[in-house]
Amino acid sequence: MDIPKVIREMALQARQAARALGSLSRGVKDQVLLRMAALLEARRAELQAANARDVEKARAEGHPAAFLDRLTLSDKVMAAMVQGLREVAALPDPVGEVVKMWRRPNGLWVGRMRIPLGVIGFIYESRPNVTVDAAALCLKSGNAIILKGGKEALHSNLALARLMQEVLEEYRLPPAAVQVIPSVAREATLELLRQDELVDLIIPRGGEGLIRFVAEHSRIPVLKHYKGVCHIFVDASADLDLAESVCFNAKVQRPGVCNAMETMLVHEGIAPEFLPRMHRRFREAGVELRGCPRTCELDPQVKPATEADWGCEFLDLILAVKVVPDLDAALEHIARYSSNHTEAILTRDYDNAQRFLREVDSSVVLVNASTRFNDGGELGLGAEIGISTSKLHAFGPMSLEELTTTKFIVYGHGQVRT
Repeated sequence: MDIPKVIREMALQARQAARALGSLSRGVKDQVLLRMAALLEARRAELQAANARDVEKARAEGHPAAFLDRLTLSDKVMAAMVQGLREVAALPDPVGEVVKMWRRPNGLWVGRMRIPLGVIGFIYESRPNVTVDAAALCLKSGNAIILKGGKEALHSNLALARLMQEVLEEYRLPPAAVQVIPSVAREATLELLRQDELVDLIIPRGGEGLIRFVAEHSRIPVLKHYKGVCHIFVDASADLDLAESVCFNAKVQRPGVCNAMETMLVHEGIAPEFLPRMHRRFREAGVELRGCPRTCELDPQVKPATEADWGCEFLDLILAVKVVPDLDAALEHIARYSSNHTEAILTRDYDNAQRFLREVDSSVVLVNASTRFNDGGELGLGAEIGISTSKLHAFGPMSLEELTTTKFIVYGHGQVRT
């Protein structure tokens, strides 16, 4: 395979497809998505057979059970993909929305209209269900997408792309609106990252190593999400029953995801009462605790934390715990070690809650709720293509609106500039 030639041709076709998608009505886009959902249901066995090739190979290569679970298109995962397509079809179409209008002194009406970004390059790892999620969001927002999945999911991704392209052709739309790069070579990723004249945005979704590789080599703007070092601060006025429930959920429900709590900060006024009960529940769930000197003093079973623990995304049943004297100290710790992903405060003090919301510089900041809610579906966006921890041009979960930009529109009646 001549990789540079193949990638260049894919990018050219995607650019042409993006022009066609940008002018589609919501009705057509929704019909396409619903037809894709119906075909996913009808061809579940065929798609699972392609996926089984990937799973069998990954198992033979010794990948762990958690990896195989993410790779497998089970009946439950397939049903979620179908439901996801239907949910995206039900979402409002952002394209063409006029965000605001204002009149200038010379009589011009000036406004901003929402438009697609164009061509999205999406680079991700071993979850083939993401192929459909990303394609659905791009289609609904009028963008063409070039997908570069992990080598472990190649057969699954190609099969899913063929199905979606079949539907596009059925509706006389360019199949190049959804393309999966057929090569597993790193050179293919690098070549995609060089297509700055044709691709408008790169979204990497995976581990920190993948995202740093993409950011270092791309000529195209990259939306980054390096890691999720998420904090919860249990304030002096917190309801301790609520705090115990929220902290347990944030750490234990799914410890291997980016919005799981990695550091728990506890006000010194409640630490003697709260930590023993909280630690007992964590230990029952198999959580390893690593604490500051005061934490270890209150609970000698806690392992002393190192400096590296405070900024670590464990993605496991491991939690760093620190006792702090006040809200100022909690804010200082978060400012130093946060990855700008998700932080929460548990408090009954309104002023402290408002200050936390104002001063914490993360993509989602919560009061009296679990960090696990930093998710497009949970926040009412319907679905997400990823979570951005950089601020240009989006911050936080990215759904349809974040896959668009705005252009200025102007209505006049013969005005000329003097």
